[in-house]
Amino acid sequence: MIGGNESCTAGPIPMSYLTCLTYVLGEWTGVEHIEDYLSYAVYLLWVLFPLAVVFLLPGVLVILFYTSILLLHIYKRKNELKEAYSNDFWDGAKQMVATLWDGHGRIWHGYELHGAENIPEGPGLIVFYHGATPVDYVYFMARLFIQRKRSCHVVADHFVFRLPGFKILLDVHGVMHGPKEECVNALKKGSLIAIAPGGVREALFSDEMYTIIWGNRKGFAQVAIDAKVPIIPMFTQNVREGIRTLGGIKILRSLYERVRLPIVPLYGGFPVKLRTFIGEPIPYDPNVTAEELTVKTKAALQALIEKHQKIPGNIFRALMERFQTQKKED
Repeated sequence: MIGGNESCTAGPIPMSYLTCLTYVLGEWTGVEHIEDYLSYAVYLLWVLFPLAVVFLLPGVLVILFYTSILLLHIYKRKNELKEAYSNDFWDGAKQMVATLWDGHGRIWHGYELHGAENIPEGPGLIVFYHGATPVDYVYFMARLFIQRKRSCHVVADHFVFRLPGFKILLDVHGVMHGPKEECVNALKKGSLIAIAPGGVREALFSDEMYTIIWGNRKGFAQVAIDAKVPIIPMFTQNVREGIRTLGGIKILRSLYERVRLPIVPLYGGFPVKLRTFIGEPIPYDPNVTAEELTVKTKAALQALIEKHQKIPGNIFRALMERFQTQKKED
């Protein structure tokens, strides 16, 4: 050790910056052998760093959502004087936000969209499996807008409308609360609507087995019947491997059923391969009941899962699929 009046570089053997810092901290705190405590802290940091990363990576999606909101506000302020002269005021903003999300999907997940030709030119109801987050739907919506200049409304859970700052994002992209009458009217006007009947419950409590959790929900089928539109099943491969939940903890399931808020922790954000598959439409049939149409839709979605997803899902395998040059057909 060197005396208190000596510098770190004094003496015949200059001290390293790390040794010097350790000495200064020891002198300042009065703790003896502080280097042992620092070594232990560094070891803990090294051990816990991967765990911290998998819980922090999903926050990137939150940053992207708020980046989208910021871009919409900037666009609105820049172009609000043109609103009276344009029927497509938000088209430029939608293109900008779609480019942002499509870029993220391409870079982080190598995102692919297959079967887009199954989406009708007119109205239709897309029914999809809900991953831990709806990021795959956002990628699909962005790719659809870029390729076909077509918007797709989506029915969201009520809590989404309570998120701070999200109003402009929801309004611009036509996110809906989901009353049957609102959906039927939008479809009759020629809109394309997407819905995940499993909703938040499926998002949080399904798992790598890709179990469809719809309960007794069949309202979407009645909407399709009332609007006389086809139902188009949609599934994204590896959506459960990108981000997972701790929904297997029973107390979290009980808590959700009590408060109906998505308070189950997420982890992951892994750059796994994501491929969205659009199945063949189930045409409108006036002789089919809502119960029967629900069964047919669930079977069609289950068929997509069985064809394109290896069960159980595996994060490492999903990561390795990033290196495939093209999708493998079963």
